[in-house]
Order: sequence, then structure tokens, then C-alpha cells
Amino acid sequence: VQLQASGGGLVQAGGSLRLSCASSGRTINSYPMGWFRQAPGKERELVAAISSGGSTYYLDSVKGRFTISRDNAKNAVYLQMNSLKSDETGIYYCAARRGGLAAVVETYYHYWGQGAQVTVSS
Repeated sequence: VQLQASGGGLVQAGGSLRLSCASSGRTINSYPMGWFRQAPGKERELVAAISSGGSTYYLDSVKGRFTISRDNAKNAVYLQMNSLKSDETGIYYCAARRGGLAAVVETYYHYWGQGAQVTVSS
């Protein structure tokens, strides 16, 4: 499984971005998926996750502003980010887990995309 993240960029605080994660090769439709963020000088953390059945998990600070979704026909997962804040600047990674439930801990994920830079200016 090779994951490709896209959609990052520069946006003003309060703006929106939509990240996409596409898989080449094997389908990810049965895999729990996660979006992680690594801010400068901080550890990588889970921002949102989605199970194969569509159940979702969100970091408390993004609830109501971020939406994770998946499109099985396109073999892709998305992260819609609204009302972005400057401290949400970082590299966003998509990750896939080979089965099981969506997990918070990154070590449970087996495949990683290359990351998409998101910069939120204040």
C-alpha cells in the first residue's frame, strides 16, 4: 500500500483546507485510516481517524471543525479542515492500519503517506 497525501498549503487563520489521501495499488477500503499532525517541535498526534465502517474519532480540539471521510469508490480518505488556527500548522500525514479498529497510537498503523505541509498564518 502506497499512500499519497495532497491538498496542503498556506491559508489564513479561519480559512479552510481539504486534505486527500489516495492509495495506489491495494485497496484501503477495509483499513482503518488516520490523519496525524506533527507541529514544529512537537510529537506527532492523531487528529482524526475513521474505521472501515465509517465510525470516526476526533482530537478534542478539532471537533466541530474537522471532518474525516472516505470514498471507497475512489480508494481515498479526506480531511476537511475549517476554521483553521495558527497552532494547527504542521505536516499532516495519512496512515492506514491493516485491520482492527481505528487507533490513536501511531505505532498501530502500518502504512504512511509522505505528509502534506499545512501552514496557517495568523
